[in-house]
Amino acid sequence: MNNNLIRNIQLVYSDLSIEDFYTNEIGQNNDVLIVNYSLVFRFPKNKNGIIQLRRETEILKYIKDIVSSPIPNPIYESFGEFEPGKAFTGYILIDGVPLWKESLIGIKSVEMMKGLAVQLVSFLVELHSISGEKVRRDLNLKVRNPREEMYKLYDKIQTKLFPYIREDAQKEVSQSFETFLEGKSFSNLDITLIHGDFGASNILWNPETSRISGIIDFGGSGLGDPAYDFAGILSSYGREFFDMCMNLYPNGDEISERVKFYKSTFALQEALHGIENGDREAFESGIQDYR
Repeated sequence: MNNNLIRNIQLVYSDLSIEDFYTNEIGQNNDVLIVNYSLVFRFPKNKNGIIQLRRETEILKYIKDIVSSPIPNPIYESFGEFEPGKAFTGYILIDGVPLWKESLIGIKSVEMMKGLAVQLVSFLVELHSISGEKVRRDLNLKVRNPREEMYKLYDKIQTKLFPYIREDAQKEVSQSFETFLEGKSFSNLDITLIHGDFGASNILWNPETSRISGIIDFGGSGLGDPAYDFAGILSSYGREFFDMCMNLYPNGDEISERVKFYKSTFALQEALHGIENGDREAFESGIQDYR
């Protein structure tokens, strides 16, 4: 399998000397190869993934001069054939390891923790400064209506997940969605470009310097509610660090209610992903607290 992927890279980039490669096992939607210990190549596993990767590549090129944090810069790409194994992108490997919650908790210096919060919020401020109207026009991206997205999610949860959820938990989920969707949380909402999956696994840092070294995986990027990115911070790192970030973000108090609601849906979204994609592990992980 991997030899076929390498062959497909060299069919397009014959001058690229490949001396070594290995598989990165964390790719859920892509086969990921690390080449020459310095390049990352991603091969989508299906045609929808190819469409998503091409859109992600366009977004990365669009924002590379706008955001100051290191992000993937696709210098190799092939979308001539919409066929898994032949479509790919490649970029220089960004140094660093994921900033897991355990790592953050292990930082004893409040100033260092604040420094990380400043770096993350600075990245989000830069990203969210890209207005929905401008990027929609420039990249022909579809605008996600956050309220409609949540109505659709609620409908899917009722249809596909409720049969697996105990009755009292069903009532809690229903009350949470209905209270939120009928409230005023979506007033004063600015649609911007968002990362879409701003969690610990996609935030890289250097433990020796306690600095963010890069932001990766923009596969969920698009036009949406900036609050969604902060839900990733809340889910990954807990309330204390989230509050630290909110205090740094302009008008953070105006989006905090939406942030908390989005975060409350993440486990159900994981279960839904599992049931829709035949991923038993994701389904069990997401549904476990609702059985």
